[in-house]
Amino acid sequence: MSLEKDIESFVKSLGLELYEIAVAKENDETIYRVSVLSGEIENTKRKGVSLEACVHLSRLISPLLDVTPPLEGEYRLEVGSPGIERKVTTLKQFVLSIGERVSLTLKTKEKYKGMLLKVEDAMITLDVDGEEVGVDFAQISKARTYFEW
Repeated sequence: MSLEKDIESFVKSLGLELYEIAVAKENDETIYRVSVLSGEIENTKRKGVSLEACVHLSRLISPLLDVTPPLEGEYRLEVGSPGIERKVTTLKQFVLSIGERVSLTLKTKEKYKGMLLKVEDAMITLDVDGEEVGVDFAQISKARTYFEW
């Protein structure tokens, strides 16, 4: 089993969803970042991830990384939520973002903003001002969730 699959097993055991594993460089420090979302949906909205859940997950993952280091050299493990406004780069991330507001920029430079309704195969469907708009995933150059204040 791969390291990512092992981490995903720990994530799912806590009722969470793995959003992304990324490596970041900040202030001459390497960070191995595990981002998770709650698996629970309440009133069509995904619940937040508690600090306790992140700490618990960090304690589960840490010994695994001691045995199977993900990177050469020193790094810091960071477990948390990807945030309310975040990049959406994979089909899985689009599925995990259903019910949220998303802004898309297409390769043709067209832009759409609306509620993410569904993902079927590679078709992303948004509600843009009351009208359903379908966009092929392959045509998206940039996407992110956003919060309307």
